[in-house]
Formats: sequence, C-alpha cells, structure tokens
Amino acid sequence: MFQTFETTSNPQAGPARVAALREKFDALGIDGFLVPRADEYQGEYVPASAERLAWLTGFTGSAGMALIMREEAVVFVDGRYTTQVVQQVDAATFTPGDLVGKPPHLWIAEKAPRGFRLGIDPWLHAGAEVKRLEKALEQCGGSLVLLEENPLDLIWTDRPAEPLGAVSVQHDAHAGKPAAEKIAEMAKAVADNNANALLVTDPSSVAWIFNIRGQDVPHTPHPLARAIITAAGQAEIFIDRRKLAGEAASHAASLANISSPEHLVARLAEISTGGGRILVDGEATPLALKRAIEGNGGVAVEAVDPARLPRAIKNAVELRGSAEAHVQDGAAMVHFLHWLDQQQPGTVSEIESVSQLEAFRSRMGQAMQNPLKDISFDTISGAGEHGAVIHYRVTTETDRKLLPGELFLIDSGAQYVNGTTDITRTVAVGAVPQEQKRFFTLVLKGMIAISAARFPKGTRGCDLDPLARIALWKAGADYAHGTGHGVGSYLSVHEGPQRIARLSTQEFLPGMILSNEPGYYRPGSFGIRIENLIYVTEPTPVDGGDLPMMGFETLTWCPIDLRLVLPELLTAEERDWLNAYHAQVCTKLSPLISDAAVLAWLEKATQPV
Repeated sequence: MFQTFETTSNPQAGPARVAALREKFDALGIDGFLVPRADEYQGEYVPASAERLAWLTGFTGSAGMALIMREEAVVFVDGRYTTQVVQQVDAATFTPGDLVGKPPHLWIAEKAPRGFRLGIDPWLHAGAEVKRLEKALEQCGGSLVLLEENPLDLIWTDRPAEPLGAVSVQHDAHAGKPAAEKIAEMAKAVADNNANALLVTDPSSVAWIFNIRGQDVPHTPHPLARAIITAAGQAEIFIDRRKLAGEAASHAASLANISSPEHLVARLAEISTGGGRILVDGEATPLALKRAIEGNGGVAVEAVDPARLPRAIKNAVELRGSAEAHVQDGAAMVHFLHWLDQQQPGTVSEIESVSQLEAFRSRMGQAMQNPLKDISFDTISGAGEHGAVIHYRVTTETDRKLLPGELFLIDSGAQYVNGTTDITRTVAVGAVPQEQKRFFTLVLKGMIAISAARFPKGTRGCDLDPLARIALWKAGADYAHGTGHGVGSYLSVHEGPQRIARLSTQEFLPGMILSNEPGYYRPGSFGIRIENLIYVTEPTPVDGGDLPMMGFETLTWCPIDLRLVLPELLTAEERDWLNAYHAQVCTKLSPLISDAAVLAWLEKATQPV
C-alpha cells in the first residue's frame, strides 16, 4: 500500500507543545512565531521531517499556517479545511482563522498589539510573503525578527530524518523534450532579464528542467533539490549525492555539476560578489536565500520562475502520455466500481475501499506494463457525513462502513511514468434520498458546463469559475473550494499557475491540464464531488462566429453514477454531453476489460439517459 491509515493528528499534544514553544519567546525577543505548512522548499507536500504545523497543532491539511502568540494561537486554513481543523486541533488552545479572507499578515495588521515582535524562520517564508508581513507589522508599530534557529525544531526532539529518496530519469519518450533544450531556455530567460544566473528553488521545476524524478516527498515524484543556471547555460544541481546512483547519476552529471545542498549559500555569495544579478521567484524563494544574495552585494532580480509556465503547458508527448495513463486508470476505476456494486451495503468500509482501489490500479498497471508508481495523494474515501469533510483522510479510528441509503465520495489519483491522474466519483449505496440526487445533478450540471465551455484567448480561471457554480447558486448553495487546479506530468497533482477559481488571473493556454471538480457539502450529512481532468485546446473557428475559440478536451474516462442523476433537471444539451461522454467511456475502456461481468457492468453504467 502507498497509503497508511494510522492517526497522525494528535490534538492532545498541542497545549504542551505550544507552551514549550512560548517558553522560548523571551530569550528570542519575540512575542509571536509563525509556523507555515510549507517546508524549506516552499512545497505543498512535505516530508515527515518538515511536518511542523501538524506536529505542533494536530492539523494535517495540505495548506495552513499557525500564528502562536503569548496568549493566543490561531490556525489559518482555507475553505477545504474549515470542518477538518475544528476536529483536529485542541479548541482550548487554537482558534481557527481564514487563510484566504484574512491571512496572517492581514490578521496581524488588524489585531496585533502595538510593538508586536514576530519571529520567523527565514528558510520557511518566501521574500514576497515577508514583505507583506513587514508592511502589516509597520501598521502596529511592530517588527519582524529573523531567527537563526527554528525554535520549534529545538523542542521537536523526535523529529524524523530528512529523506534520501532515489532519483530516476524521466526519459525523452515521456518528457517530450531533452533536458539540454530546457536548460537552454532557462539560460535565455536569465539573459532576457539582464541577470547572471537563475536560482531554481522549486523542486518540481528542478525535476522538469533536468528530466529527473524523485521519492523524497509522499506521492509527488520530485527530488528535494535546487539548481543554479547561468546565462551561458552552465548548470549546477544542489542535491544530496546519496540520492543519485547508476543511470540517474550519469544523467545528472552529463547536464550539470553536482554539489551538496550545504554549498548553495556559498555559491550564491560567489556569484553575488561585485553586484552579480540572480533571477529569483519572489513567491517561491526562501528569504534566507534572498538574503544570501543581497548580503554579499548581489541583486535579487524578482520574476516568475521561468520554468513554471512551460512546465504547465504540456507538449504533445506529455498530453499523449496523460491520455494513455487516464484510459488505463479509468479501466482500474471501472473494476473498482463494479466490485463495490457487488458488495452488500453495510459490509464494506472506507479503508477497504481504498485498499481495493489501489489493488485494482496495481493489477491494471501490471497488465498494461505501465506500473503504478504511487498514488498522487492520499485517497479521500468518505461515506455519509465523512464525504462532507472536503479533504477527509480515513484512519483506523474514523473508518466506518458504507451504509445503505447514503452517498460515498471517493477522490483518488495515481502516478504513472506517463502521467498523473486525479478523479472523484460520488456513488449511491443503495437507494438514496431525492434531495441528494437533486444536489448531485446540480453539481453535474456545473461539471458539464466547464467541460463544454468555449472561450476566447485571454480567458482566465476567474472568468470560467462561475459556470460551475451557477446551477448551485440558483438553488441557494455553493462550495468552499476552487473548481479546478493544474496537474503535472508525472509530477505534483497540484500544479500552478493555472486554476479555475475566483481569484485565478492566469490565462488559459493550450496544453494546460486542469481538474474540473465542482461539489456540494452538507456538514454532518453528506458530500458530493464529481471530477474529471481536462486540458486546454488550441483555438478553432466557430461556424458563423467572429473569433476562434479555445475549449477543453477530456482526459478522464469513467462512468458517472446515473442512479443519482435526475434527467428532468438537465437541459437537452447537458443530456447530449452526458450520453456522448458515456459512449466514449465505454468505447475507450472496453478493450482493456476482459472480465465479462465487469464489461457487462460498464455497458449498463454507460447507457444513454
């Protein structure tokens, strides 16, 4: 199993750990300390050695931050985790905060006492975030204190060791472009910005540029590494050599000098001396590294990571690989859904469902000679009221049976060498109430609206997001998360800059892969989400129109539970889309299914509405 089910949250430990952290305040000259979810690489998914927020508070979500003060402690989370955070932290110690509406810098500007001294670890905060904090502290006459040592690490006595995951090569047959070409593109970006070198701090960008993958972080195959690329195209990778062996070692050495991570600061100082200009992403570069540049007379030239956009725009090889991976993954999902349908309601548990799905993916990978490398995130397996916890993680303590008359939400994904998948299906366990079918159909209408959208060049995520919500809005409902996120190519299942969300201003460009996942959640009762992956297509003419229009091509192929669809709530166009989608599901997946019973189930599950 790539997933474990032990309880990692420990709310009971929170009060004592916060008290121990506060004991350090006087010696450090601070009144508060900020604990982010991100690690030294500013990642969303972090190794066990960097799970500081979870260790301190008990909150295990993938986005959050804690502000620990002398008398108060706030855990900031986004809309996905408002239910989860109150279940996982000690209510007498922590107060939930709004990471989006009132993040720490806005909270500090409004509520911090006069003269407030905020301590931070400069390795865990990017320069752009620090600027926001400094501006907020000015408003209350406070100051930012950059700490030489992280006080939380000093009290975390059983902190796990840093990971040493083996690096592998992502061959051109899957990457679609040689690493040498990508390095040359980065060197051009350096020159275009009148800089001497580029500092690459995002491990996913390092993985993409050098066509390597790693095993340092759960479910995200990038190695924890950084790199420097000069305007002349010389490259240097800063990585623990113990991660490199055999083909990976020779591949990396053919592209770059290999140096220890401990040498990065000295190398930046060397380039910076005499006014060297180093290109950095202000939103992703730890303040500690920016200080290493500026403290040695250099100039940190801030610009968006030049690998970020080309990494998001998949080439033809990557798109073809993703399409193949999704057909394989869809066949595994069909085997799982058929199995689930054969079980008597009340006999299968959430954990058993996760285990069975992973087993089907593994078997399909063996049959297709395209092995399951990992899951792309911990499977969200929520029955009944658990489905309303948007990022619910089942544990041995919370595990329960799928009972008759309720909904079961399963959000999962896989990592294959040719693509990353992410799919959510909500299914009926026995006969469910009409109201739940109504909301399922409203969510489906939103998913279809995105899938069928046509839009002109320049359209952004914030422009399309309302299409997914309008049916719910008319019914007086909504959901507290974005409609879609970018997805990598055998990389992170959450990849920017593209999103379908209220605040997303990145325009859509052909080749970008996104999720399409509207939902509805009634706390304590049920949750619904339907998710496919899609990618942006090239503009094409519209009959009788004035402008060529872009659109989306579907990648995910798997039946949508027709037992939950109320056809009378669908327009003729929506019914046509659903029927055409299911016809393609059957056509694409049938050749991969040899079991007659499973094939019969698939044909029934994809009958026209």
